[in-house]
Order: sequence, then C-alpha cells, then structure tokens
Amino acid sequence: MSIDEIDRQIIQATQAGLPLVAEPYQAVAEQLGLSVQVVMLHMAEMQQTGVIRRIAAVPNHYKLGYRHNGMTVWDVGDDDVDRLGRQIAALPFVSHCYQRPRHLPDWPYNLFAMVHGKTEQDAERQVAIIAELLGDHARGHEVLYSSKILKKTGLRIGG
Repeated sequence: MSIDEIDRQIIQATQAGLPLVAEPYQAVAEQLGLSVQVVMLHMAEMQQTGVIRRIAAVPNHYKLGYRHNGMTVWDVGDDDVDRLGRQIAALPFVSHCYQRPRHLPDWPYNLFAMVHGKTEQDAERQVAIIAELLGDHARGHEVLYSSKILKKTGLRIGG
C-alpha cells in the first residue's frame, strides 16, 4: 500500500473532513489545482487499495443532543456470540457492535454494543431491549457511559 504525491495532497486536503459545500470533490480539486475527475479517481483507487477505509459522516453525538452514550458489554457464550452480535447490530439504535476477547478473571465480557440516548431513560430502555433479546444467553453485563469525546478524527499526515 503506497501513495503518490497527488494522493498525499488529497489526504492532506481532506483529513479534517470534506468541505461542507454542495460539490466537495470540486472544492478539493480547485484547492489542489486538479480536475474533479483526477481527485475522484485517486480517492477511488485509495479506497480500493485500503489507504482510505471509507468515506462517511462522523456525527458528534453530543452536538446532536445524544448525551447518554453507553458502551454495553455482555458476557455471552462464545458459540453464540456471532449470531447474537448480528441480531444486536441490526437494532436501529446500536451504532456499532463487535466481539472482543475476554480478560479473565477481571473482564468476562466478549460482546460490545454502543447505544445513544438523548436521556438516561432512552439509553436504559435500549439496554433493556438488548437484555431482553439476549435473554438467558447473557451471563452478565455492564454499561460504560461516556463522559467526554476523546477522538473523532482519522489519519493525519503532515505536509
């Protein structure tokens, strides 16, 4: 995986986010003195080679009013974690869900699911829905509520 000089320029121009304009790729092209076709071709190639993992909005939940954000962690059987994880990930209020290794004896949890609520009651209702879905498969759980945003940025490279 390597990048050329144009790739580097595009990364530097977009690493803080695409411009919030009607035609963001055109704005990047004008900033770099390139055609929009060249910018889009390089971005597509960087996605294909894995330099760019994805292009997506990164919402700031706090600014959107979701101040009760909790990472729910669950202890479920290893034989069931894939199936149950897919069911939880399909819930409309779960932003991400994944499996992590246990760290016994202190940390028995192997299934993680992030929920977001505008109120504490919203978040607790979501946790209760997950608990009901897991039923007896959940041997225990915790909710780790976030108190501040630590990271909302991707790759940063210097000029």
